[in-house]
Amino acid sequence: MIRVLIVDDQTVVREGLAAILSTDPEIDIVGLACDGQEALQLVAEAEPDVVLMDLKMPILNGVQATRRLQRSHPDVYILVLTTYAGDQWVFDALRAGAAGYLLKDTRRDELVAAVKGTAEGKSYLDPSIAAKVMQQAIAQPSSAPVEQPIEPLTERELQVLHLLTQGYSNPAIAQRLHLARGTVRNYVSAILQKMGVSDRTQAAVEALRRGLVDDVKR
Repeated sequence: MIRVLIVDDQTVVREGLAAILSTDPEIDIVGLACDGQEALQLVAEAEPDVVLMDLKMPILNGVQATRRLQRSHPDVYILVLTTYAGDQWVFDALRAGAAGYLLKDTRRDELVAAVKGTAEGKSYLDPSIAAKVMQQAIAQPSSAPVEQPIEPLTERELQVLHLLTQGYSNPAIAQRLHLARGTVRNYVSAILQKMGVSDRTQAAVEALRRGLVDDVKR
């Protein structure tokens, strides 16, 4: 059973999402929150597997709540569902640690599939948002020029980088590589330092630009 917490400042949206997801026998709605602050409290109490997170909310918005939840509850997957497809919202949410980003006009079956996939450690991006991410990977200037060598990554670091570039979260990487989550966290920190970048998104972009992920043993 997949335990889901729904966070949205509009009552009709919260209840509507709960009604949709409750039709699937594999999903259990364990709580409804009206803002990011209440979400933090309910996550501690209800222990969900997936948080369906709105972005533009009062008191504590979805990006801020996602960032805090990644620090306090790194095992919880956060799937953003919002009406906002603006670049800044997209990248802020993903950099904060969101596992996926869907728009509220997503079809019912796609929403259910996204929740189930997120619980398995997969990443879901709305097609229009995926295009933005790819455009950034192609067009954004690299923080470390390709001509400038980086400190070589170990085979294990390359494996972690490959999964990171695919959008897997630390818990999902740990599960796939049979490692402790703290160990994965240490590998990610080492990768960021060696590549001279400050976050996972920049590491993924830089890995694609340099072709580093092609060297990973699958």
